[in-house]
Amino acid sequence: MTTHDPKHSHNHDDHDHGHGDHAVRGHSHAHHAPQSFNLAFAIAVTLNLGFTLIEIFYAYMANSMGLLADAAHNFGDVFGLVLAWGANWLLTLPARKRYSYGFKRTTIIAAVINALILVASSAVIAYEAVFKLFTETHVNGFIIIIIALIGIFINGGTALLFMRGAHEDLNIKGAFMHLMSDALVAIGVVIAGVAIYYTHLTWIDPVTGLLIVLAILWGTWGLLRDSVSLILDAIPHYIDHHGVKDFLAHLPSVVAVHDLHIWGLSTKEIALTAHLVLSEKNPADVDYNHINHILKDKFKISHVTIQVEMENSDFLCIRCETC
Repeated sequence: MTTHDPKHSHNHDDHDHGHGDHAVRGHSHAHHAPQSFNLAFAIAVTLNLGFTLIEIFYAYMANSMGLLADAAHNFGDVFGLVLAWGANWLLTLPARKRYSYGFKRTTIIAAVINALILVASSAVIAYEAVFKLFTETHVNGFIIIIIALIGIFINGGTALLFMRGAHEDLNIKGAFMHLMSDALVAIGVVIAGVAIYYTHLTWIDPVTGLLIVLAILWGTWGLLRDSVSLILDAIPHYIDHHGVKDFLAHLPSVVAVHDLHIWGLSTKEIALTAHLVLSEKNPADVDYNHINHILKDKFKISHVTIQVEMENSDFLCIRCETC
């Protein structure tokens, strides 16, 4: 009945005699296979890579720095999609001897890199927009309109493939954000193309590009903040850690809760370890099942390890005074 959490195994060996501590089975081990987005990634990568190559060709045909910058942004996003795809696949691999949690954390790494790619792409677009603002060149507005319209349908359509997973998986959210930002850029390029076609005012294009950059950065900030927090093992922002501690503290016979840790194993799976100090006998398996179900259903925590300590024991965890 003993389980040790490899991430927090700082104390268990010192409490295995008398009425000492017990690391108890508090795991919710119904590890369902993660929702597969392989087909969505395959469609998105193929369509967007093909469109990017076409856009580069017509950007030179139209003498449009706006289209060329958008193509560079799209190419960076295709790379980001491939990265997210690989991380999503690694998430399905089972745990191994040296990787007891499997490869779940790669989804967090992919989310961080995707956010950084969005920021870098925005910087490129902003640079090109400022350069074009002070460099007047002839631009073929009609070609810009047609190519950008195609981009809206491709980017927006493939973004919809990831919509259902964007709310619960930060890695999938990164892919969704990439594609939606591309669609926003394409809308801005269409607006600029129409304005240039009818007014011949070329400064409209770079100003629109700068506004789009601000919109992209606004949306990317949350993704970057959350992914960096996860990689630093911070408690995910959507987890009510005060509520979790309050729930554990009010369990029958529990007189104290300490050494409580909550962190993200991946962009969608949360782990918890905690020490519970009890005033009387150890809980039964049915009690642990109740704890697991509440933590999973109410707090979205699926991997739980609980260590039980008796209040009158001479071998209380030494960290109970410091945590």
